[in-house]
Amino acid sequence: MKTMHFILAIAIAVAVSSGRAEEDIDTLPAQEAARAWLAIVDAGAYGDSWDQGAKAFQEKVPKADWEKALVAARGAMGKLILRKSRSVTYAKSLPNAPEGEYVVIQYETAFENRNAIETVTPMKAKDGVWRVSGYFIK
Repeated sequence: MKTMHFILAIAIAVAVSSGRAEEDIDTLPAQEAARAWLAIVDAGAYGDSWDQGAKAFQEKVPKADWEKALVAARGAMGKLILRKSRSVTYAKSLPNAPEGEYVVIQYETAFENRNAIETVTPMKAKDGVWRVSGYFIK
């Protein structure tokens, strides 16, 4: 249940966020982190995706709950066919998330059994590395 609340919080954050990509902010490292993380999810390595996630995410969502949520969310979708970027938004804060640097990335994704909009939210960690702090699939 905590997993669904966290995923929902990220979805709401995307819907109400007024942040926009700023001209001087390089979002490419965050986008690369999101693509690498999605490759782990696409391979079905859900536990590994949790391991690679942001610390704030790991503190809110137990690993076992995350794995169950992804099995439920991605199981019926089938194999990935195509994923393309829809939007990239830089934000310094998101609702129900700690202050920091975020890049909210939406993808239009075609799976074997249906299409979806995926939202991946990398967060810049204190060590300067971008790690995924949220994932939502609709």
